[in-house]
Amino acid sequence: MTRPFPENRPPAAGPRAGTGGAHHVREDVPYALRISAAWAWRLGLIIVVIGVLIWLLSYISLIIIPLMIAALLAGLLQPVVRFLHKAKVPGGLAVAITILGFLGLMGGALSLVGRQLFFGFRELWDQALEGVRQIQGWLTDGPLALTSAQLNDYINELLDQLQNNSSAILSSALSVGSTAGHLVTGLLLAIFALIFFLLDGERIWVFVVGLLPKRARAASNGAGRKGWHSLVQYIRVQVFVAFVDAVGIGAGAAIIGVPLALPLSVLVFIGSFIPIVGALVTGFVAVLLALVANGWVNALIMLAIVLGVQQLESHVLQPVIMGKAVSLHPLAVVIAVAGGTMVAGIPGALFAVPLLAIVNTVVKYIAARDWEHDSALVGQGPSEPLAEPPGTKGARGAGGSSPDNDDGSGDAAKNDADVALKQGDAVKPDARDGTAEGAAVENTKPEKTEVGEPGGNAPEDRNELRK
Repeated sequence: MTRPFPENRPPAAGPRAGTGGAHHVREDVPYALRISAAWAWRLGLIIVVIGVLIWLLSYISLIIIPLMIAALLAGLLQPVVRFLHKAKVPGGLAVAITILGFLGLMGGALSLVGRQLFFGFRELWDQALEGVRQIQGWLTDGPLALTSAQLNDYINELLDQLQNNSSAILSSALSVGSTAGHLVTGLLLAIFALIFFLLDGERIWVFVVGLLPKRARAASNGAGRKGWHSLVQYIRVQVFVAFVDAVGIGAGAAIIGVPLALPLSVLVFIGSFIPIVGALVTGFVAVLLALVANGWVNALIMLAIVLGVQQLESHVLQPVIMGKAVSLHPLAVVIAVAGGTMVAGIPGALFAVPLLAIVNTVVKYIAARDWEHDSALVGQGPSEPLAEPPGTKGARGAGGSSPDNDDGSGDAAKNDADVALKQGDAVKPDARDGTAEGAAVENTKPEKTEVGEPGGNAPEDRNELRK
């Protein structure tokens, strides 16, 4: 019998029936263009999804920003809670001591800064008036050679502009009052979230991972753990960098006699949490303060101090310390800060770099499929959210969940085998891979029965069977 379609039959000249010429058109499109188009629509879809997500988050920024601040503080304060746990302090009491100590430290620092501002403001005001007189003298006697009448005209014009825009200034003041109310609300929410992040962060993460499909739990748990570790490393290193910036600029300001050196140091410390840009901006505030208080020579010295500290941060602290902690190039940091500022203002600049560090770590972890050979999917604390306390691994109560299963590192078969053990089923040690399938094979093997009744009960006298 001959085959109707021999293998050596020449190919048809036209496109196959039912294809509509699609195969022919695809061969005409260059391979590079097809790949580029495939990547283009996927990247476009990702950009659209990210844009929609940012647009949605902008409506709930009053909730998102305090939660992100609480996450940063949780990463910073977690070592203190662990130290208290090692000292046999109960969990709730350890969290309470940590948060109250942190709030007390912040309150003391703000009180000291406020005291410095209160007693130094009068002196600063007198120095500012003297600085304004010097500027006026430079404008009249300097290269511009302005007359007093011209200066008065400029001042009156400025006052008229302020009066004409009084309604806009009033609305801005009202918005500042509303913002102050939002700040109080956000502060309370951040403290409340911080308490539960430190107290129940592990259980919260277990719940989140448990919502995912079982196939995705191992990768999600490992990537989340690595991302959290990257965030913790970033915030700790950034605190050190901010401390160096604050000490350098504050000490320099105090040495050359710039007033309010301590409040200036606190301002630099806070601003330095925006990498590279923050210390530079707050440093120029110090330069302006030196110019107003002590003149342009003192301001130039202060500018040299600020630039020196900035060079130390850019060429030593950021590449050596921060680079090892989060593996981000300085150019990526600057672009992230600029993009975050454009999208969300100051909060965007503050959270852009830590978010970039988390995304960088998570993408590398998933792309390398590191969860397949990650033996440390469980650990201690929120940095390894599905951890078991030491000495409790494998101890499960009836109806309780095992972190080995919740984090996705175990499969459904292992869980079934544990259930079989609880029910008294004898899972033989030589069952293959220790899985439920192997146990089921061993348990379902037919028992050897004597030939006799259907129940397997052999007759006492085999001669009766022969009859």
